[in-house]
Amino acid sequence: MAQHRVQCADIQNDLIFLSHHRKPVKRMSSLMELKEVFQNADAVCFDVDSTVIKEEGIDELAKFCGVGDAVAEMTRRAMGGTVTFKAALTARLGLIRPSYEQVQKLISEHPPQLTPGIRELVNRLHQRGVQVFLISGGFQSIVEHVALQLNIPTANVFANRLKFYFNGEYAGFDETQPTAESGGKGQVISYLKEQFQFKKVVMIGDGATDMEACPPADCFIGFGGNVVRKQVKEKAKWYITHFDELLKELEER
Repeated sequence: MAQHRVQCADIQNDLIFLSHHRKPVKRMSSLMELKEVFQNADAVCFDVDSTVIKEEGIDELAKFCGVGDAVAEMTRRAMGGTVTFKAALTARLGLIRPSYEQVQKLISEHPPQLTPGIRELVNRLHQRGVQVFLISGGFQSIVEHVALQLNIPTANVFANRLKFYFNGEYAGFDETQPTAESGGKGQVISYLKEQFQFKKVVMIGDGATDMEACPPADCFIGFGGNVVRKQVKEKAKWYITHFDELLKELEER
């Protein structure tokens, strides 16, 4: 068994402890080991809402459509891991029912605000030949707008797709997208590893859906620069509040 493979999720270790009263055979990773994975990563995957951008895209869309408070509460529950992501997404969109015109108007009139330091970090990763991906429970049209600002190919965007009728009215969302499900971000990372033969993949995000993507990600970095999720802050072995912290790690190599 690979004794020295980096482990970055408490869940895996908990299962080992519970299995037939055996002692754990996989040790927990140290912060130094996680930093080594990040410094040598083939690919770095970012959550978008409250990580790459300051806002929660779905909350901003809800405000724009006049149902902000109710949807914000649903978002807090979803990001805290108390309800399944798909159930929360379905309920929130059922309240918002955004039209195609409203989505486009939101992007043009209230474009997403990049989190300080993210542009510099992505640029540095690109300079090192690291592939950067955006894996989001948000919406494709908004996330692609963010990707363009960061020079990330739209092919490297994995997000949920809204559906509209011919007249532009809301018609639901594409439930076949992995990012519509709890555990979907992990499915995307597994796909990326298989497709591109990545050996070391890092996931960075603020929420429970990001943390649960590790494994298959080889390292999870919790981000609290915009909002602090208690569960993530307590369980993440590496937790940061500014992207400059990661930029410094790269500069030291």
